[in-house]
Amino acid sequence: MGLKFKKESIAIIIPMFNEEVSAEKCVDRVIAEIKKVKKHTRLIVVNDGSKDKTLDILKRKKKFHKSRLKIISYEKNRGYGYALSTGIKWAIKDGFEYYITMDSDLTNDPKYIHDFVSAMSDNVDCVKASRYIDNGKVVNVPLFRRVISIVGNGMAGLFFNLGISDYTNGFKMVRLSKLKGVRFKENNFSIILEEIYHLKKKNSKFTEIPNILTARKDSKSHFKYTPRIFYDYFKYLILSLFA
Repeated sequence: MGLKFKKESIAIIIPMFNEEVSAEKCVDRVIAEIKKVKKHTRLIVVNDGSKDKTLDILKRKKKFHKSRLKIISYEKNRGYGYALSTGIKWAIKDGFEYYITMDSDLTNDPKYIHDFVSAMSDNVDCVKASRYIDNGKVVNVPLFRRVISIVGNGMAGLFFNLGISDYTNGFKMVRLSKLKGVRFKENNFSIILEEIYHLKKKNSKFTEIPNILTARKDSKSHFKYTPRIFYDYFKYLILSLFA
């Protein structure tokens, strides 16, 4: 059973930092897809203190796409997690019912927006895109990253025990009412597990859709495996036992 839409029911939230190479293509591709879903669905781009021409490009696209594109911008780079939580706050403030998060480099294909919408129902609170179920896979991702991802998601499955296979993929659709009142703490990529932690605390129901994840072609990923990232990820594995 798909969604019964209300006005401005879905926000697509995309953080951007120094994405002048991909910003224009990303905005055009995403808006082309959401036009097919619902005319009032809106793209919210959070410019996370970019030092290149990202903001200029977004302002130019705003003149063309008008109300379909909302730009949130600030001068200091605060991190992926801060940008994502800022977008979520605005989506709640603007009265959206759901949000979808995806990356700006189009490693998450906007065509999956339709699959998220089809999978969401009254009995589901979060739809996760999975690389590890039938018809899902990764393409051109370095072996080291693939191994870390497989091991990490295996551990997350043991701790969170939510019946899904891909915990660390940030491509997802969430019912906003489940996160009202939540104050996110993480400014880095560990916000992905922080989201799941809060959703579990609210007894949220999860499902998955298959996803083919590709690697960036024109620039390096902003994601880095650092000791802090590993610490923060493991922290939410432990916290999940008490959620």
